[in-house]
Amino acid sequence: MTEYSDAFLRDILTSTRVIAAVGVSPNPVRPSHYVARYLGQKGFKVIPVNPGHAGEEILGQRVYADLASIPKTARVDMVDIFRRAESVPGIVEEALAELPELKTIWMQVGIKHPEAAARAAAAGLTVVQDRCPKIEYQRLFGELRMGGFATGVISSRL
Repeated sequence: MTEYSDAFLRDILTSTRVIAAVGVSPNPVRPSHYVARYLGQKGFKVIPVNPGHAGEEILGQRVYADLASIPKTARVDMVDIFRRAESVPGIVEEALAELPELKTIWMQVGIKHPEAAARAAAAGLTVVQDRCPKIEYQRLFGELRMGGFATGVISSRL
């Protein structure tokens, strides 16, 4: 797993407002679905992107076929990638071309693509690889602690 400081991840999660979830599934048992649902419950606007379900709704949000189809007025500031590593370069290129407010490319657990990450970073984006925003949010904001996990974060909250 790639190392990132807690402050780095906390800054991303507190400044992000709109997330395009690429590869989100309508199936509620799929990780992409429950991660998107959780993030939506935490106040993020999550825009589903899945060409196989374009025009449908997932979690009450219209599904888009690709990043280019998302209206610019949506002001996407993070792309959360639930696709295989070989798909990442194309997603990064499309995100750079189509999302003017974009700040972060986030690749889910198990997904790394050093070349695409370097391309995004060279364009001024923040990049996270091999991490889950749901897990990091829970860890950094005290929710895993309630489940009995040692998070490594010192807090007065129980």
